[in-house]
Amino acid sequence: MISFSSFFAIFASKFIYMQEIKKISDYRLSLKDRIVEESILAFASRGIKAVKMDDIARSLGISKRTLYELYSNKEELLIEVLTRSKAQKLEEEQRMYDQSHNAMDMLLTLYYMRMEELNKVNPLFFSDLVKYPRLMRFLNEDREERHMRFMEFLNRGIREGYFRSDVNYAVVTRILEGMSDYVITQRLYQQFSFDEIFYNVLFVMLRGFCTQKGIDVLEDFFKKKKGIGKTDI
Repeated sequence: MISFSSFFAIFASKFIYMQEIKKISDYRLSLKDRIVEESILAFASRGIKAVKMDDIARSLGISKRTLYELYSNKEELLIEVLTRSKAQKLEEEQRMYDQSHNAMDMLLTLYYMRMEELNKVNPLFFSDLVKYPRLMRFLNEDREERHMRFMEFLNRGIREGYFRSDVNYAVVTRILEGMSDYVITQRLYQQFSFDEIFYNVLFVMLRGFCTQKGIDVLEDFFKKKKGIGKTDI
């Protein structure tokens, strides 16, 4: 028969063991967060190819072995970076959708945010992306979900009177996706700024399916926003 003291000793040892396991798990989760945060900054500022796993480990003061225990290779780490970035952007977009006064208000606010982000990214990041097949598959798999979110946004704009109701938006969204692919594959961002690209692609097309109400908002926006393409759209 196990005495009370023996039972207590067994329970205490298991409790201590579980606490140690929890500490290790919490540490690993915290470390993964630090790795992802450091990687986002490094990849964005220097491009993907220029950043080695050794560089990330060294900047965090951890061993290369520890890093590889969490991420077996750079591509796996990149997928984690993009996954978390996607989740963050979804939260931002949903918050803006809920808090924005209308579809145009949300669009222009999102435009400001994305321009600020893109202007901090080294163009090499986009050039390097296409060299990783798993990353490209990840982005392509996410495309249908983005398509559905954009259609929801367009329908809101139609209901609010900013977008025309006689346009086939299924065609429009696919063309926009093709244009985005072209910008990446042909590296147009190396010849033109992101401001120029967004103005001459996205906003020119956007003006085409806006009602007069939507066009008035766009014209007012570009009159106030200096240095982005032409203001007399």
